[in-house]
Amino acid sequence: MRETKQRLIFALDVDDYASAEKWVSQLHENVGLFKIGKQLFTRCGPPVIEMVRAHGSEVFLDLKYHDIPNTVAKAAVEACKLGVRMFNVHALGGLEMMQKTVAEVDDYCAAAGCERPIMLAVTILTSSTEETLRGVGIDRPVSEMVTKLAKLAKQAGFDGVVASPQEAELIRAACGADFQIVTPGVRPSFAALDDQKRVATPADAIAAGATALVIGRPISAATEPLVAAGLILQEIEAALANG
Repeated sequence: MRETKQRLIFALDVDDYASAEKWVSQLHENVGLFKIGKQLFTRCGPPVIEMVRAHGSEVFLDLKYHDIPNTVAKAAVEACKLGVRMFNVHALGGLEMMQKTVAEVDDYCAAAGCERPIMLAVTILTSSTEETLRGVGIDRPVSEMVTKLAKLAKQAGFDGVVASPQEAELIRAACGADFQIVTPGVRPSFAALDDQKRVATPADAIAAGATALVIGRPISAATEPLVAAGLILQEIEAALANG
């Protein structure tokens, strides 16, 4: 179950340190990584990362860097210094931005003698639809854009992407067996859809090729959150066994 645990990422979508620490203390036995996003990091900064690591868990720093290449590369190096296990950028930032980020992270980790974090590129947000894309001038279908951006991330040297489980099979076919696919928009049968548009169950996502699942409200809104996380782990493990 230890390997399976690393495939479950809990979204710490809270707005203060005490709430984050409560969830990490409650869930760390059944959750491998905790996702720290813009709201929590802006409020609490690096200490919240240190807190998660002090509980023996790892951090997915979900800040979705998107800026000029030098700025993103320097921010990524700072993420490495914080000891995060995983971080992401927006693939729409382009090939040069991603390549420079890989180069500077590789140089820093080699000089510091530390393990390189898993570097992910965000393709298309799971809240987006084709109508959303058309509104910003992108006329291609979601599936086509996701695949294109995933291939660009791989070309740049990234380890994987963040993408909807509904596109996981396409990405796996386009980018190969070793490419990581981290999927939000995963909802067990006992949970509501909330504002996610493109969703799947944990078993469906793993079967389609996802390597890790980001799950928040289906756990936090459960009557017994630790039990809910355990049920999701069981579903992941069963899907891996069947695969």
